[in-house]
Amino acid sequence: MDNLHIEGDLKNPTLSFDYASGTISIKGRSWPEHAVNVYQPAFDWLEAYKKKPQAKTTFKVELEYFNTSSSKVVLQIMQKAAEMHKSGMDVKVEWYYENDDFDLKEEGETFAEMVDVPVEMVGIEEFDFTFDRPNLNSKSD
Repeated sequence: MDNLHIEGDLKNPTLSFDYASGTISIKGRSWPEHAVNVYQPAFDWLEAYKKKPQAKTTFKVELEYFNTSSSKVVLQIMQKAAEMHKSGMDVKVEWYYENDDFDLKEEGETFAEMVDVPVEMVGIEEFDFTFDRPNLNSKSD
């Protein structure tokens, strides 16, 4: 099975799904207008993965910010993790938040209450990703 890697930007998350390690990572910011479209490759990949999963699967949610549209999709992905867990697979979710971001921690706790899968809350000092911003001062000829 192929890995899935879609590089993120200022509005869209990086989706990095590694088959060999069983690590499914959503990282960055997620505030696209149509989150379902952005995440469709993730849902397709997860459907294929469920047919031949690794012995252990870890979902890593490392979102600095996400909008309402994205929150619905992230919940659906966590529900996929719960389905896998319910079927007997060794699955867990790691929800990352910056230690001083109480809102993001609370969001993770709310999601954890809504799904039947182990969710580990992981407090970190600061997210380590950066976003390439267009150079607005450069002139093109």
